[in-house]
Amino acid sequence: MEGARHPVCVSGAALVQTERFQMFTFSVCWSDDTDSFIRRSWEDFRRLHKTLKETFPVEAGLLRRSDRVLPKLPADAPWLVHRSRTGRGLARLQLLEAYLRALLAAGERVSRSLELTGFFTPQPLDLEPMLPPGSLVILPTPQEPSPGPSGSPAVHTLEAQSLHCLQTFSTQDTRGQPFHAQAQEALDVLLRHPSGWWLVTNEDQQTAWFPAPYLEEAAPHQGQDGGQLLGISGPQFCAVRAYESSRADELSVPTGARVHVLEASDRGWWLCRFQGRTGLLPAVMLQRDGLGTLLSGPCSPRSPQAAMLPPPVPARPPLSVIQSRCCTITRKALQQGAP
Repeated sequence: MEGARHPVCVSGAALVQTERFQMFTFSVCWSDDTDSFIRRSWEDFRRLHKTLKETFPVEAGLLRRSDRVLPKLPADAPWLVHRSRTGRGLARLQLLEAYLRALLAAGERVSRSLELTGFFTPQPLDLEPMLPPGSLVILPTPQEPSPGPSGSPAVHTLEAQSLHCLQTFSTQDTRGQPFHAQAQEALDVLLRHPSGWWLVTNEDQQTAWFPAPYLEEAAPHQGQDGGQLLGISGPQFCAVRAYESSRADELSVPTGARVHVLEASDRGWWLCRFQGRTGLLPAVMLQRDGLGTLLSGPCSPRSPQAAMLPPPVPARPPLSVIQSRCCTITRKALQQGAP
């Protein structure tokens, strides 16, 4: 199953940033209708580009320029020089996304090659359930096509995704004023912090740090009778390696596949759901899906019994620690109205 798979599309998902390095996160869709997240550094892209030029000299235009189909690896443009470190990282994410899409459009000889498929295949680092300490996950705002010629891409630091508050919760906004959220009130998520406290804003334009467990998808699917269809319950895990089923009650999954565990057992086999099918998978090849869960948003709607209990509130870091991990644009925006 692994050999027949090949990537069909890719999109930039997030910038994972620490004090020392930046990692570019991409969502990859595969030919078998699965998807996965990968994290790659700038050096990883340089090595990939060098390998592709050596493997495909004709497609790289080394023998004749007119035969070139491989795109050029994007370099830092002059308009990037005066941006902040985070601004440059987000701009690079957008440029690298265009580069990867051009590679997938360069013909099957390139797009289905072992070199490119191997680059997109999730590595152990991609499947780690935890991000490095002090990581900041920054999501770009989806871009709408501009009517005129495109110049420098407009890259935004914050993404506004509308979510609902599960239960009433009170805290303080970034100006020290009371911030009250009612059950089912819509909140726009601006920034997701790995600590479990996300930056949100309400319809009164108040901005506050809010516990992520109190948020859920704002627009659940509706059934034909108007009733809400609950999503697949259970925590989300990812497969650390591919598994091919040998029995009818088992599932086949590729490396990096994200599955929902419906029932855990100490017998070594867990009941899971994947691509609309339910079956068994070896527990030893499953682990918590850290980055995928963070980028995919909150979990599916919970059962009525679970909804009666208040969600756990993660330990809140001091405000100074949170702001020290924010990018320059976010920090300036928060400090504008600070008392």
